[in-house]
Amino acid sequence: MENENNSVLSHGLIWFGAAVSIAEILTGVSIAPLGFKKGIAAVILGHIIGCVLLYFAGLIGANTKKSAMETVKISFGEKGALLFSSLNVLQLVGWTAIMIFNGAAAAQAIFDIGGEFIWAAAIGVITLIWVVVGIKNLSRLNFVTMGALFILTIILSRVIFKEGGVLTSENGALSFGEAVELSAAMPISWLPLISDYTRNTSKPKKITFISTAIYFLTSCWMYIIGMGTSILAGQSDIAPIVLKAGIGAVGLIIVVASTATTTFLDVYSAGVSCETISRKLKEKPSAIAVCIIGTILAMFAPVNSFENFLYLIGSVFAPMIAIQIADVFVSKKDYSKFGINWINIIIWVIGFIIYRLFMYVNTPVGYTLPVMFIVILISAAVKSFIGGKTNVTKSV
Repeated sequence: MENENNSVLSHGLIWFGAAVSIAEILTGVSIAPLGFKKGIAAVILGHIIGCVLLYFAGLIGANTKKSAMETVKISFGEKGALLFSSLNVLQLVGWTAIMIFNGAAAAQAIFDIGGEFIWAAAIGVITLIWVVVGIKNLSRLNFVTMGALFILTIILSRVIFKEGGVLTSENGALSFGEAVELSAAMPISWLPLISDYTRNTSKPKKITFISTAIYFLTSCWMYIIGMGTSILAGQSDIAPIVLKAGIGAVGLIIVVASTATTTFLDVYSAGVSCETISRKLKEKPSAIAVCIIGTILAMFAPVNSFENFLYLIGSVFAPMIAIQIADVFVSKKDYSKFGINWINIIIWVIGFIIYRLFMYVNTPVGYTLPVMFIVILISAAVKSFIGGKTNVTKSV
């Protein structure tokens, strides 16, 4: 019982740390034009959509004891999954750069040490230390770090909401559906990672639910902090509020620690995905390489705008997990022994195109939910039509 409780705690801490990030707060800022009431509704609805997908993705890994990209083989085959593993590594390099860049920009605004690139290098080094220590040795360190982050984030929340003036009015710059999609996109960005953490548990449903629920609550909190920063305090960045409130040191700790802990999850999972691509690519050296590349990009490349990046991730990975959900929970199919499942690859391409087309349609629930239902229906219908014909995929 004690070990299982520790497991629940450790998983909860991991996903609390994943959600506490500058990127989540800045995405909340972008939703502020809706106003506070509609903004909160969009944040909650979007997170429900994204976290339902996140839960099923994590449950597949927990049930099969496989990493996130290993579970992709169930639907797309041994070699078909390489496409998604490669795309996942690329998006994780991108996330590493975005996280470090935004963290460095906020840290520099709070405390000037000579330039954002110096802060980017410093955060990259801290993340690298996290990687070298390794996830199995992080339990106590993570407990202390997340506990401090929790207290400091409460302080930051109190400062922001005490700052409040008059709520801004809705200005029509963002539709409700677009706000829902921006809210769903962040948990969706963790779809290709969650099984890397849920695969090693004896209680799949419990641990996956705890992980998803903690992420849901904390991520919504971060979004609301972002909206509060913009709506109540009239700022598009946290740094001026931190400085004005006289909590520079506290704010700096939040920025640096949250950026490092979230980025660690990205680079760790990139290492796991690299090992899925080739056994010659070992987990820790690959994670170190991704961390270094992401840090260099953050130091020298302009990677501060990431809304379009979120949409791209959604268009790639939402159809992918919809197909996995259809295969695992509806059709009960397993194609992992095949080379490439071309049928599912084609369905995924259709899903990708449908998602991109939905970006031009203003629905009140965003793009992910309708696309997910369409892809699941297509997948289930195709599998029902082909029945037990397992030769629809060919080893190559």
